[in-house]
Amino acid sequence: MKILFLVYHGFSEYSGTSKKIHCQVKGLQENGHDVRLCYYDFAENGHRCRYIDGMIIEDYGKGRFAGLIQRLCYDSIFDYCIHEKIEFVYARSFQNASPWLVSFFRKLHRAGIPAVTEIPTYPYDGEFSPHIWQQPLRLIVDKCFRRSLYQYMNAMVTFSDEKFIFGQRAISISNGVDFDNIPLHECIGSMMQGQLHLIAVAEVNIWHGLDRMISGLGEYYLYNKQPRQVFFHVVGGIWSGHMNGKRGFGTLIDMYNLQDKVFFHGPLFGQQLDDIFALCQFAIGSLGRHRSGITVIKTLKNREYAVRGLPFMYSEQDPDFDHQSYVLKAPADESPINIQQIIDFLERFNMKPEEIRQSVEHLAWRIQMQKVIDAVL
Repeated sequence: MKILFLVYHGFSEYSGTSKKIHCQVKGLQENGHDVRLCYYDFAENGHRCRYIDGMIIEDYGKGRFAGLIQRLCYDSIFDYCIHEKIEFVYARSFQNASPWLVSFFRKLHRAGIPAVTEIPTYPYDGEFSPHIWQQPLRLIVDKCFRRSLYQYMNAMVTFSDEKFIFGQRAISISNGVDFDNIPLHECIGSMMQGQLHLIAVAEVNIWHGLDRMISGLGEYYLYNKQPRQVFFHVVGGIWSGHMNGKRGFGTLIDMYNLQDKVFFHGPLFGQQLDDIFALCQFAIGSLGRHRSGITVIKTLKNREYAVRGLPFMYSEQDPDFDHQSYVLKAPADESPINIQQIIDFLERFNMKPEEIRQSVEHLAWRIQMQKVIDAVL
């Protein structure tokens, strides 16, 4: 079957989202489908362009006006679908419902081309920051048109347990994993007597709740006279706003004197990322999803930790992992993380990395993406 996988942005080699999308495409291809990846990005000459598999299908030019036009013009995608006899469109929501996007999917619907939209997180209204001037306006526009948009879908795809989203039926799948590109964990950190290294990998935002982790580390050192040496490694981009203010990492690090205990490595991938993982014995997932109004979610990062074979912690509800013995649940509140609880957990923990990895074989993207196809077609 010919499938158009539609994304409204470009890609980065450091981005977990970018890696996920390419893995989803690969998963569909492994099931025998002919998948074309459509995205928006900048050409070498600085022009804003719409691409399909590296080929420019529309050049919008330069400047802010070009940026506006690309949000209004989807005719090139529709023409491609008709010309290439696309049989199914899988779109990934960018929280960008608009009259022009409604018109595009209405035309697909009338042409008999089924479509779904994946909602990466739901509900997502709490993820719009009131402090960035464009975001409240984007949310208003999205709220005005999203129900109209999704009536032209055959279904929504969600990683939550919702049955309906914005009036449309929802297909619940799990975030998948690509076993080919994630190595099995080999921890050299265990050789460092008396030390515990924790790792969190994320494009850090408020709902990751890493301030709870830093506060917990500070409280641990403050109230333990002979503490075990515990270190926290953060890998990924961090918005400058998270380094300052009431919950700011820098403020908390200075307050608790943790300058030699918390390390920010920035975005890493490949061998550099594997090297940091090799130092660590325990991973940290999201600790603040309640801040954006989310209770149940199947995050990609939890699955990647499991494929590596690393025990981990998170605070939301995740049906794939809530019952697993290699998971330590944190409360979904604002309390500092109990570091001693992690230490006690690891002292009793004896699962091997390959055993953890085997427990998530059913979460391969090939299996998860085929669930969507089977539910729609």
